Amino acid sequence: MKRAKMVFIALSCLLLSAGCVQNHTKPKVEKQGWHLSMQSYTFHLFSVMESLDKTQELGIKFIEIYPGQKLGDEFGEETFGYQLNENQMKKIKDAATARNIKIISSGVWTAKSEEWEKIFSFAKKMGMEFITAEPAHEDWDLIENLAKKYKIKVAVHNHPNENSYWKPEILLNDIQARSKLLGACADVGHYKRMNLDPILCLKQLEGRIISLHFKDIAPQGEANTLEDVVWGTGILDIKVMVEELKRQNFKGYFTIEYEANWENNLPQIKESIEYFNNGVEGL
Repeated sequence: MKRAKMVFIALSCLLLSAGCVQNHTKPKVEKQGWHLSMQSYTFHLFSVMESLDKTQELGIKFIEIYPGQKLGDEFGEETFGYQLNENQMKKIKDAATARNIKIISSGVWTAKSEEWEKIFSFAKKMGMEFITAEPAHEDWDLIENLAKKYKIKVAVHNHPNENSYWKPEILLNDIQARSKLLGACADVGHYKRMNLDPILCLKQLEGRIISLHFKDIAPQGEANTLEDVVWGTGILDIKVMVEELKRQNFKGYFTIEYEANWENNLPQIKESIEYFNNGVEGL
């Protein structure tokens, strides 16, 4: 009996020690309250199920799925969106859970006024934290009320055209007096594509950034593409952007949207993740 008690105590100490080591070695990314997530448009040549497989291969635990992406597998031609029934939604969530992935958001949504409640209801049923969207300016009263009703955040994206929320002033003009459930999905590459300084844009949005579409882009070439490249090899100052977000005490998602090498961009994404993790560890 005495020997059994000693063994139990020894095992307890070992487990406590392992727990302490695990906590001590917790990645600094997570200690900052930051998470890497995947925007499934990165894999738009593939289905949602294939996107989940690729996200799992990358070791990423969060995903944002874009509306209209084919689901794949037994779903036939069905696509991701609010038209799905409860059984289909459950199957998608179960497929993500089986891969240790959480669907934290969906977007980028654009919609008619009468569609927004369906979108928010869908997001709630799917257990999402927020939706990424570009609402019409006249829909903000509706959007704010739905965000409060469903307790779903709205992260407003900035596509690189002048009909969108392409610069922070446009978004802030619409939401600065509204609920903090409304904020930005800051696409740092698109800011640069619109000849804006991404770092200054992040400063302007302080306190309103919900998530980012994070990337690096190549210098403008003859094709005028400003194509996505491995993080740290392009013209965006990743280090300073990350430092600025730390200064702001940002908590949220760095969503990877790698818009290049569509057929096989996993090698470039893996390099980007390694660069990011090493950089954050150095903060």
